[in-house]
Amino acid sequence: MADEMEHYCPNCEEEQTFYKTASMMVHLGRKTKWYCGECDYQMVTINGIESTATA
Repeated sequence: MADEMEHYCPNCEEEQTFYKTASMMVHLGRKTKWYCGECDYQMVTINGIESTATA
C-alpha cells in the first residue's frame, strides 16, 4: 500500500494529498490512518473503505 494518496478533504474542500500515519490488521481487515498534508484533517480506512467516524 502506498504511503500517500489523493483524496477529497472536507476541511480544504478540494482534493489533497493524504499521508499514511499508521496501519495495522484488525479483525475487519487492514485499518489505516491518514492525514491531510495541508490542514492535518485525519481519517481512517478499513480495507480501503473510509470510516464515517471522526478520527
